[in-house]
Amino acid sequence: MIIGVLMLVEIISAFETSMVYAAIPTFIQEFDSDAATVGWAVTAFLLVAAASAAVCGRLGDMYGRERVLVVLLGAAALGSFISAIGDGIGSIIVGRAIQGVAGAILPLCIGLAREHLPAAKVPVAVAVISGSAVAAGSASLLVAGVMLDHASWHMIFIVAAVYALLALLLVLFVLPWRPPAGTTQRIDYVGTVAFAPAIAAVLLGINKSGTWGWTDARTLGLIVGGLVVLALWVLWELRVTDPIVNVRMFTDRKVALTMLATVSIAVGPLGVTTMIIPLILQTPTTAPFGLGISPTNAGWLSFIGSMFGFVCTPLSGRISRAVGSRASMLLGTALFTISSAMLIVFHDSVVGMMAMIITVSVGTAFAFTALPNLIVEAVPESHTSEATGTNSVVRTGGQGIGTSIATMLLASSAVGGVSSVTGLNTVATMMVVMGLVTFGFTLLIRPGRVSV
Repeated sequence: MIIGVLMLVEIISAFETSMVYAAIPTFIQEFDSDAATVGWAVTAFLLVAAASAAVCGRLGDMYGRERVLVVLLGAAALGSFISAIGDGIGSIIVGRAIQGVAGAILPLCIGLAREHLPAAKVPVAVAVISGSAVAAGSASLLVAGVMLDHASWHMIFIVAAVYALLALLLVLFVLPWRPPAGTTQRIDYVGTVAFAPAIAAVLLGINKSGTWGWTDARTLGLIVGGLVVLALWVLWELRVTDPIVNVRMFTDRKVALTMLATVSIAVGPLGVTTMIIPLILQTPTTAPFGLGISPTNAGWLSFIGSMFGFVCTPLSGRISRAVGSRASMLLGTALFTISSAMLIVFHDSVVGMMAMIITVSVGTAFAFTALPNLIVEAVPESHTSEATGTNSVVRTGGQGIGTSIATMLLASSAVGGVSSVTGLNTVATMMVVMGLVTFGFTLLIRPGRVSV
């Protein structure tokens, strides 16, 4: 029952993350915009998700994970409602930023699983809960496609709001609650507030470099200023008694290498594929690339492909339990790298893209579920949500960087406002390179199993 509830709750996080990808082509046409601008509906969500994972993972360890989940689900519903009633890309971005609090749901669910379940069942439980995001992410593309074809983009957010409220009721009335243990720790408000703007400034500078130029004072000011704030943030986190992100955990070899692998795979294939696949499937055939598939049919292709990945998630957990999560991560990274190369070859073929979607879905099943298990192997139970929350910070921040760079590359190579094959191949090459980097980092991780 506990695993089932946590899977259903995690689905809203995956749904909130992925649903807008299917609507990107629609938003570009509806608001007469470009990929770089509309991409902020994704980037804003990911930036807030990163900060939320850092803050709420710690708050869950301190004050009770169930209580924090209730607040997050209520905020996610509110953000979806704001996007639903909006009439422009600006209001959608604001709503998406509020929805970003859902980024903390997965680390809280992993913490609850480890809190309630015997140690022997934790690897499979973590894999299944994390793996529900694989199916839910593609299901959200299908739901969004149906809404876009038969209703309107507003309905995407209404569906998300309703589901968030249903998940909130599950946490309130079905999930077992435990009394808070109490804590003397303080909340690191400075660290909380400084993180997201620092990353946002760097991303905005990268995003605008195609328009302003790399040597423009505005571009350099945003990028350099953001990096300076980020460096000061790290120094602050090292000095404060109760940091919102315990950067000292990066001194542990296994944690540090897992975080580096997380960054590289998030900037590359994990962060970009969900955005690029709907764009290729739904872009009209009159464009330099695009298969001209309707949002509904594109959603079906993604959903069917994701089922291959979802059925592999228990296998990933069993591998983690038997020989450690490094093996699952290596397999997932290899499949991610192969799928990225397939994007270059098969972007003009429906059959080829279907094969690519299946490959990337299975890769996601292994890599996405291996990352939290690698963290669980390295930290004690009492710090599970904090550590997996930090990993989510790194992952979602990396995804934000990856999608921002990818949309910038597509926009900068566009001809007459339409993205070119050259831009697409550049993005795919970036994904391949980051996949190979991730594979290298993972090889350096020492094998191990979940600590009791």
